[in-house]
Amino acid sequence: MQTLYRRLLSILPRIGVKVVDLGPGTALVFRRGERTVAPVGRGADLVARGKARYTVTDAGTDTWVVARAAAGRSVTSVPLGPTGARLLLDGAVPADGEREFQLAASHYLCAQHVAALLELNGVNCVFDVGANTGQYGKGLRRFGYTGRIVSFEPVSDTFAKLRRSAENDPDWHVYNFALGREEAVQSIHVDWKSMNSLLPPSEYGKERYRRFAKGRTEEIEVRRLDDVMQKALEGIEDPRPYLKMDTQGFDMEVFAGAGERISEFVGLQSEVAALRLYEGSPAMGEAVAAYEAAGFGVTGMYPVTRDPATGRVVEFDCVMVRAPEPGGPAAT
Repeated sequence: MQTLYRRLLSILPRIGVKVVDLGPGTALVFRRGERTVAPVGRGADLVARGKARYTVTDAGTDTWVVARAAAGRSVTSVPLGPTGARLLLDGAVPADGEREFQLAASHYLCAQHVAALLELNGVNCVFDVGANTGQYGKGLRRFGYTGRIVSFEPVSDTFAKLRRSAENDPDWHVYNFALGREEAVQSIHVDWKSMNSLLPPSEYGKERYRRFAKGRTEEIEVRRLDDVMQKALEGIEDPRPYLKMDTQGFDMEVFAGAGERISEFVGLQSEVAALRLYEGSPAMGEAVAAYEAAGFGVTGMYPVTRDPATGRVVEFDCVMVRAPEPGGPAAT
């Protein structure tokens, strides 16, 4: 026998009121348009305007992601260990996009790791050497770093973009020169996008990147890090600097230019090469050994690029902090 409730629902459409039955004792009534119902979890429904189809993906306890479904599209929810966090993957990404995804994830994890280290070690000035257009500085701000940033970018066109990135940030200082082992005027290879370098490409580099076959050179000023530190740290009562280097094969030259003042840095980050893209750049083992000899210990290694043919890592972001003295207290 039909209940009064059910009979009422059957009558409503006759007087121009539309009905969507949502289950025992629950219904949606409306006058105009169409509605789509998508089940969400147990005993819950999503009601949306129109006739579009939606996908619902479990994203943890009592949490779902609802997306308008495109043809063949699906979303996969992957738990990240016991952290409670989940990664949502668009199922439409082709299998050959896995490597690109891995590198993007590595970049994110590296930035998050660095932000945590800066806070843990009380860093109040980051030397951003090889700043390009300011991507690194912007990333620091997104992850909550509020201290001083001092960026160095020698290429004139790129520096103009860096200056615009920093113009509304009063504690982000920018300089239009390179850092190296000694003061000089040198030629830098430009028009290689973010890979401009003071070094020529290696044979492997020429095979890996077509851009190295083109480009031009530009005369730039090179200065020593220990000569610019006093001005860069001016006004900071108790400086605790961190050195980030991304100079396309020139990081060891920047490091050498710090001289004895490298002991003032509480940590560093360097792009080290497992496969050398630039002629004359140090091998990864050589670079890491030099940093360790200066008192730094590795806290993370994050792939930056991979060889598409072999899957081998070309470069890593190597993150380090000053190691404690033997028998001394742990680094903070």
